[in-house]
Amino acid sequence: MRARTFHSAVLSLLLVSCERFNTSAQYTYQTPDPVNDVIVTGTLEEYFPGHKYQWDAPYHLGEWVSWDRDMNHHLMSSTKSVTSALIGIAIDLGFIQSVHQPIFDYLPEHRHLATGGKEEITIEHLLTMTSGLEWREWSAPYSSYENPCIGIWFQEKDPISFILEMPLVDQPGTHFNYATGNMQVLGEIIRNASHMSVDKFSQKYLFEPLEIDSADWALQYENGVDANSLRLTPRSMAKIGITYLNKGVWNGLRIVSEQWVEKSAIPFAGNHGINIPGEPSGKLGYSYSWWTKDYFKSGKVTHMYAAGGFGGQHIMVLPELNTVVVFTGGNYLSPRPPFKILKKYVIPALD
Repeated sequence: MRARTFHSAVLSLLLVSCERFNTSAQYTYQTPDPVNDVIVTGTLEEYFPGHKYQWDAPYHLGEWVSWDRDMNHHLMSSTKSVTSALIGIAIDLGFIQSVHQPIFDYLPEHRHLATGGKEEITIEHLLTMTSGLEWREWSAPYSSYENPCIGIWFQEKDPISFILEMPLVDQPGTHFNYATGNMQVLGEIIRNASHMSVDKFSQKYLFEPLEIDSADWALQYENGVDANSLRLTPRSMAKIGITYLNKGVWNGLRIVSEQWVEKSAIPFAGNHGINIPGEPSGKLGYSYSWWTKDYFKSGKVTHMYAAGGFGGQHIMVLPELNTVVVFTGGNYLSPRPPFKILKKYVIPALD
């Protein structure tokens, strides 16, 4: 069994970072250095050597580097929660009218595909993974061309056509099916509605207000739509989580509506009891592109909603504990410890 790897774990009140577990290593506690970025920390902050992500490397483990607080991490599917925030911002600003609009209102070049029930797919269906489109992401590894997330790069169609030409196998809004393709369509909707690519839109309306200057959309299709590739530092990830913890406000500035945060914090109708392959998290719910879970202890409930990405990338928001937890890691093909750490150590320490 491979050693588990996580590069950092950040809490708004507690900050932890670990390398690949080495039971023989000695650890010496150090008080974290202060950082002038509004985030309140003070218990522990450490960064250790670990692997960068590399798709075509064994176990997806690429270059070995010494991580520090200024280095970006690949968020993987935690990018989806950021894309969701961008949709909420686009609605607040009037670029998009409503989540209940059909997606083809914002896809003029693809309206010929609005047939056979696909014309009923709304923006909300994409956000909640209930589009009804066939997408077998959890049926093949991310190293396989059989996985549509990989296969999309090895075909001649534009990515939006590739996604929307998939068969409609369920009535939109009725069945959860995890599909990264949904988020790429949302990126195209943002581009068409705002006349800005996702990277430019996010920089202007999300990252600049949060004073994040190192965001990197590392991989994009030719049409400028993101390929689930956002990279941020752990502290930048924490800023997003803290904004949601504060009901859409960062440092006194409204970033996204409180109503959007509320929709992100509770599961969409029917999106319950979901098991993520390779993720020992137990059954989860799914909202507006955030995972949800309740923890019960001594009659008390701790509600959590989280961005989650392949390998152990997480932004976890725990409103009752007034806490945000951020993990990054490299457990792409090995058990991932964040949910276990959260349940066994973090929640009891803060409860």
